[in-house]
Amino acid sequence: MGIDTTHRTTEAEIMDDFTLKGEELRDALDKIADINRLLGGNTLTLQGVKQLLAKADAKPTITIADVGCGNGDMLRMLADYGCNNNINLRLIGIDANRYTVDYAKLLSAGYETITYQCIDIFKEEFKALQYDIVLCTLTLHHFDNEHILKILRVFYNYAAIGVVINDLHRSKLSYRLFGVLCRLFSLNSMSREDGLISILRGFKKEELQQYAEELGIEKQSSIQWKWAFRYQWIISKI
Repeated sequence: MGIDTTHRTTEAEIMDDFTLKGEELRDALDKIADINRLLGGNTLTLQGVKQLLAKADAKPTITIADVGCGNGDMLRMLADYGCNNNINLRLIGIDANRYTVDYAKLLSAGYETITYQCIDIFKEEFKALQYDIVLCTLTLHHFDNEHILKILRVFYNYAAIGVVINDLHRSKLSYRLFGVLCRLFSLNSMSREDGLISILRGFKKEELQQYAEELGIEKQSSIQWKWAFRYQWIISKI
């Protein structure tokens, strides 16, 4: 059966259930982090942060919020980067799943610069947060177009320095190659099913450009294709 990547699928993922918990979810979070690290996803986000920081005026502390933080792997990498480069970072992990937040806290024990909050980003509680940079790694594709525009508007309005988005390129080749990753990483059934749906919920470059145009931020945006089948979207406010 052929794969149609013309339009984003509306099929839901298992991990969209914010009440999900247990060993299978924990394993999925860890495998996602492992794959993201191996394929350069963390580095891609870090590059975006570096670009924004290079443009920003010096501040005593830079606050970075990571929306859809998963097991906190990206935040721990940022904490290490800040420590190694004498940059004072305040890092906030945001996730709507309480079990995920608690697991990320456990893995981040000893990282004094990282805190976590269980927040629905569509609630006023999220708007009350103060941050310089907001990250959104492999999270934007979980939402439909209407909600994506709402999310991006909040990100842009409330981030003092900018936004770094790292998400999937929807393509037939990436869909097929994911099957190889499933075998290499021995992904559980939930990870396999959600991974394939995630790719079909990913983006084409012109779709990201359309979001930027609708929000009137195309001049502040840099959208680039990166390995492995990712788009790095940096939105600068400075």
